[in-house]
Amino acid sequence: MTTYYPPITYTVPAEEDGMLLKTILQKRMDVSRKLLSRLKLTERGITLNGERVYISVHVRAGDLVEIRMETETSEDILPQPIPFPILYEDEHLLVVSKPAGMIVHPTHGHYTDTLANGVVHYWAQKNERYRFRPVHRLDQETSGVLAIAKNPYSHQHISEQMLAGTVDKRYIALVHGIPEPEKGDIDGPIDRDPGEPHRRIVTPDGYPSLTRYEVKDRYAYASKVELKLLTGRTHQIRVHMTSIGKPLIGDRMYRHPVYEGADPGAAPAGAAELTRVAELDAAIGRQALHAARLSFTHPIFRREMTFEAPLPPDMLELEAILRTGTRDVADINETDMK
Repeated sequence: MTTYYPPITYTVPAEEDGMLLKTILQKRMDVSRKLLSRLKLTERGITLNGERVYISVHVRAGDLVEIRMETETSEDILPQPIPFPILYEDEHLLVVSKPAGMIVHPTHGHYTDTLANGVVHYWAQKNERYRFRPVHRLDQETSGVLAIAKNPYSHQHISEQMLAGTVDKRYIALVHGIPEPEKGDIDGPIDRDPGEPHRRIVTPDGYPSLTRYEVKDRYAYASKVELKLLTGRTHQIRVHMTSIGKPLIGDRMYRHPVYEGADPGAAPAGAAELTRVAELDAAIGRQALHAARLSFTHPIFRREMTFEAPLPPDMLELEAILRTGTRDVADINETDMK
C-alpha cells in the first residue's frame, strides 16, 4: 500500500478565482518544476477538493488544493543508536545540534557513526519513514545547528531560500589574535588550492565569497568572533579568517603561520609564541567553530523561525582558559606584529 507524507494544503482565496491549477501550484504553493513532474506521476500527488485532476483545470474560490508526496526511506543508511540533541521537530523538519567530530552523511570509507546513521535510527524507533535530507552542511569538526528536511518540498523551499541569500546563518569562533577593525566584511574569492585540492584558498580567480564578522569578546592573545555567512563556500569561515591572519584556534588544516616559522611579512616567530599557539590549539583539539544560530522561513507555516544551539563544553572550556588574562587590543596587535 502506498503511504504519503502529511498533505500540504492551500485554500484558494476569492482574488484567485479562475486561475489555472498549475499557476496555483507553481506561484502560490511554490512547487518546483521538478517536484511538479513527480507529483503528476503520483497516484494522489495533486488533488482538488479531494479529487485527482489535471493541472490545466481552473480553480474556484474556496477550493482546497492538496499535494501529497510518497514516503521514502534511507535504506542505504545503517540505523545506529547515536545520541544527538534535538532543537526542534515537526512533520516537515528536524533541527538538531550536531556534535563536533561527527560527519553529517556517510561517505566512501565512512559508512557508519555519522549523524545520518543516528537520525535514521531515531526515526525508525518512532516507526517513521523519512529520507535523510540535510538542507546545508557542517564540517566534521564544526558543531551546532543543522536543519534536516523530512520531504522533498521542505528541502526545495529551504534550499531556494539559501540560494536567494535569505537564510541567516551565524557562527561563533574562537580565533588567534584580534581582527582589526573589530567589525567588518571579508570579501575574498575562494577556490581549491591547486597543490592540495582538499584545501581552499583565497584567490582572485575564485568564487565570490563574503563573510561578515564582529568581535564579541577579547582576550590576551585571542578573541571570540561572531560570523555571518553571506555566501556558502566550503571551509569559508576558516579560509577567510586565516586570510586576515586570525586563524581559528585548533584548526589543523588552516594553521597559524607560526607553525611555518613566520607571520607573513614579519620576523620569524619566537619560541614563546609558538608554545602559546600550540597550547591553545591542543586545548580544544579541533577548530573552535560552532554554528550558533540558523534562521529561515518555515516551508509550510511561512513564518520566520530561529534555532539556536549553546556553545558545547569544549568551547566553553577553551573560553575559560582564554579569560585567565586580558590586555588592551592595541597591545595585543602590537605583540602580534613583532
